Amino acid sequence: MHRSPDTPRGTVQRLTVVSEVLKGNLLGDLPARAVDVYVPHGHDGRGLPLLVDVVGYTGSGLSHTNWKNFGENVPERLDRLIAAGTLPPVVVAFPDCFTRLGGNQYVNSAAMGRWMDFLCAEMLPAVEAAVGCGGPGRRGIFGKSSGGYGAMIHAMKRPDVWSAAACHSGDMAFDLCYLPDMPATLRALAKHGGSVERFMQALETADKVDGKDTHALMILAMAASYDPDPSQPFGVRLPVTLDTCELIADRWVNWLAWDPVVIAEAHADALRSLKGLYIDCGDRDQYNLVYGARRMHRLLDGMGIAHRYEEFGDDHSGIDYRMDRSLPFLAEALSR
Repeated sequence: MHRSPDTPRGTVQRLTVVSEVLKGNLLGDLPARAVDVYVPHGHDGRGLPLLVDVVGYTGSGLSHTNWKNFGENVPERLDRLIAAGTLPPVVVAFPDCFTRLGGNQYVNSAAMGRWMDFLCAEMLPAVEAAVGCGGPGRRGIFGKSSGGYGAMIHAMKRPDVWSAAACHSGDMAFDLCYLPDMPATLRALAKHGGSVERFMQALETADKVDGKDTHALMILAMAASYDPDPSQPFGVRLPVTLDTCELIADRWVNWLAWDPVVIAEAHADALRSLKGLYIDCGDRDQYNLVYGARRMHRLLDGMGIAHRYEEFGDDHSGIDYRMDRSLPFLAEALSR
């Protein structure tokens, strides 16, 4: 809800992008994806920079444009920031990238689908053609958690597309944010004979999804993103043994090939080419992500890569207010 009823309101229109690269994906997710597009009050969108919001695990871009109790949704936040002069006018796209495994890391996967290609080669051109915004040097990507990871990995791997990125509490330092969840994931699978297929059948037919199962599902989604095996149900194979939870080295190395702090040096030129890079994390993040953020900050400093790094007194949850800092940063960088 708007903090002030007098704030001029932008418009949100919904596009549908029928993806070619997502057709026939292993999970059976629909290739037609909704994309909500915010255009600020007093503008038709033409000539404005474009920001893309990639959301955290279990989320969708559509959840960020939905009504929100006791607070602002993202379009309402944009209205306030633009009206106050804190944020230069921008168009913001909110793609729906939800999957059967509960979320997305926004990379190309033989199991999850070619989500990086969808965003860069299909969603962006559709939004820019419809609204007349963005274009080379005028595109930024931002997100929190899995979305923060998505923003960071896109900045590293697709600098030809993105010119600025903001990573809020993004997944990095996989040894700290994923490995601690492996024992609980194995316990969740053990209830179903260790079978991913039976686990998924139980979850998808349950009257109510247990939060612990959702957390186990997240690890399955990570496995399908970083080390997919199309011969396995849902493309999932874990990087640990199912009986003793011992690390399987040749699988874990496939995960690490997607860990931002492991591959940062290999993508230094891409990160250096950005007009703006913003990274933050709560100093009490319950998923240990602050330690990965600190590692990334140290790496970037060591490579002489310009960026803004901030820690704040909070945990991982309910931190949309941090957009008040990142979105003006991105818009100003893209407007230069």
